[in-house]
This record gives sequence, C-alpha cells and structure tokens, in this order.
Amino acid sequence: MRMTGENSQNSAGNSETTMEDVKTLIKKKDDIEEQIKAYYDVLEDQGVGVEGPLVDAEGFPRADVNLYQIRAARHNISCLQNDHKAIMLEIEEALHGLHAREKAKHEQDEAEAQEEAMEQQVTLPSPFARVDTVTQGSPACGAGLRVGDELIEFGSVNTDNFQNLQNIASVVQHSEGKPLRVALIRDGQRAQMSLTPQRWSGRGLLGCNIVPIPR
Repeated sequence: MRMTGENSQNSAGNSETTMEDVKTLIKKKDDIEEQIKAYYDVLEDQGVGVEGPLVDAEGFPRADVNLYQIRAARHNISCLQNDHKAIMLEIEEALHGLHAREKAKHEQDEAEAQEEAMEQQVTLPSPFARVDTVTQGSPACGAGLRVGDELIEFGSVNTDNFQNLQNIASVVQHSEGKPLRVALIRDGQRAQMSLTPQRWSGRGLLGCNIVPIPR
C-alpha cells in the first residue's frame, strides 16, 4: 500500500518540467496524504495512536490490540512522511523551474522584439511621399491605403529614383486597370499592398492625395 518517490523523482529531475508534470506530482502528494490518513485511522481504531505503548503494565505485549497491524501502520506512516517531504521539495523545485523558464522566455521575447524593431528601423528606406487624404469608396481606400502612410515604393517609383509627383502620376496613367505594388511605412512598420488605378465615381484613378516628403 505504501508508495515510494521514485517516479516523482524522475519527473522533477527533468529539466524541461511542464505544468502537467507539476499536476502529476501534486496528485501523488495527495495520494500519499490519503494513505497517511488511512494508516492514522487504523491506529485510531486500535486506540493507540503513533506513540501509544504496545506493552501492558507488566511489560508483556498487549493482547487487546493487533500488534502486527499497529507496527505496520506506524512503519508505513514514517516512510510515507519521508516520501511526502521529498515530493513537496520536488513540487517546489518544479514550480521554481517553471517560473524561471517563463521569466527567461519573456525576457527573450522582449529582447527579440526590440531587436526586430531596431533592425526594421535600420533597414527601412526613407519614404519619398505621404498620403494625406483617402476618399471613401475609392480604389485607394479599397486597397487599404490610409492617411499618414509613407510611400517607399509605388509601382516602378521608389526612394532612389523619385524626383517629383509627376513620376507617380505617370505610373498611374500607364497602369489603369493593372495592379501596382505599393510598399509603405505605417506606424514604424513596413507594409505592402496591391493598388489598381481605375475609374470610379470620384475624380482621378486613385481617390487619394499624395504629397512629397522633403529630403
């Protein structure tokens, strides 16, 4: 009936202990506590407890109790209490390990996010134009263009070859009905979309106003 701590030791010894392992250890702890209680109940039924004498006033073994059952219960309680201490230590170590790994993972995620943000800031080209108006229902609106978007690529126009807004106007006129690749910076992040210049109920082929960014 007595269980040993061998299996639980294997779980705690694993450096990759999971929350499921901790739950298993807790279940084993509960089982040990139930066994200890059962043996205490045996002693209680015998009326001797853990420390009660097993000999009578004359020093002879008591005949009114089951000596074998009492000795076995006391021995098993002692062993189970050792197992209980051991598994409580394993649970504490496992929870500490889980917490430490979660903290390390959180710190690593934050470091990677900062590193990624810094890389984007370093590698993003300088925008050459900014969107300052977008009309509802227009091709630009349908493509997902927003006010404040900063253009780094508009069809064949990019940061390196942009000279003035006529460059963009020329690309739009020659691309009616054809999708244009548009790359932009939004909230410090690079974004990309497809914009097709076409006739709509409003003016022009885009339905947005683009202004150059001084360089």
